[in-house]
Amino acid sequence: MLEIKHTLCPSCSVGCGINVVLDDGEIVGTFPYKRHPVNSGKNCLNGRNSIDCYLNKFKEIDVDSAVSDALKELKSVDASDVTVFCSGNNDIDEIKAIKEFAESKNYNLAFFADDLKDFNDVATYDEVAGAGKVFVIGDLLYENPLVGRRIIHAKQNDAKIYALGKTENSVTFNIADETSNSSVQEFLDANADNIDESSVIVFNYVDSAEDLDKIEALNCKALPVFSKSNSKGAFDVVEAKSSDDMMELLDNTKVLLVFNDDIADEIEFDFTKISKIISFAPCENNTTKISDIIIPIKTWLEKDGSFVNAMGETQSFSAVVDSDALSEIEIIGRLNG
Repeated sequence: MLEIKHTLCPSCSVGCGINVVLDDGEIVGTFPYKRHPVNSGKNCLNGRNSIDCYLNKFKEIDVDSAVSDALKELKSVDASDVTVFCSGNNDIDEIKAIKEFAESKNYNLAFFADDLKDFNDVATYDEVAGAGKVFVIGDLLYENPLVGRRIIHAKQNDAKIYALGKTENSVTFNIADETSNSSVQEFLDANADNIDESSVIVFNYVDSAEDLDKIEALNCKALPVFSKSNSKGAFDVVEAKSSDDMMELLDNTKVLLVFNDDIADEIEFDFTKISKIISFAPCENNTTKISDIIIPIKTWLEKDGSFVNAMGETQSFSAVVDSDALSEIEIIGRLNG
């Protein structure tokens, strides 16, 4: 019997709703969630493929043995040599539990958010669609299509679109009135006279921390879009580190615990320098491929939780399927035991 259940897409910080299709209790596909206020039945390719992690989750790993091996490694080194890496892929309760675990053991705690930072007063998606001018940093139409949809709505409402991309093949360039491949600072300086209260800046990358300060100081609203579903929520719990800070910390790490992230795909670091890498992950990624110990965890489809999307809304979701897999919080309990 076919059944459809509602949940959230975990693919970025936009916070789209998706429907998951089950056949006799087994997940078989996704279907547009037409009544969800963020995406109104539209899902990008990442959203449609978001169930792949569940379909390809780890099944053959002995969790008890993996946890026992992890405990041995943690007991073999000084606390100052251990780094715990949490992620915007973790839900709010998980991030709090990871932080408490790291602090209770005097481990280093790390969180990386695309070299972006939290903005207290961010633009809503409706404000993007209703802006008179939209300044786009990054290929939002390709990388974050459901925010890109709001930029298209702004264009349809006669807004002028200024786009900055890393290449001349940016999809966003197709709707832009003016395009640039300059640095972020040059882009902002060149458009300083155009940016006013009717403007919104939407971005998913910057070149430096100074760019963030410059954006925050402008006379308009801004919307940073993160690559992880709960990065904005994580900012309320842990402090984000820059790429440089991450490199320095990893240089001084002997045992690295990675909670539900693919750090090897994000940070250009020689991970062979680290004696032991322990990954807590639901399915294979580039980090699990180089890990010494893998501890399987539940996918978001198998648990209840909440994410904070890019515009600051807390969105709750419920388990779509039952699972015997352990949650990150349950595994932390074992590591504390």
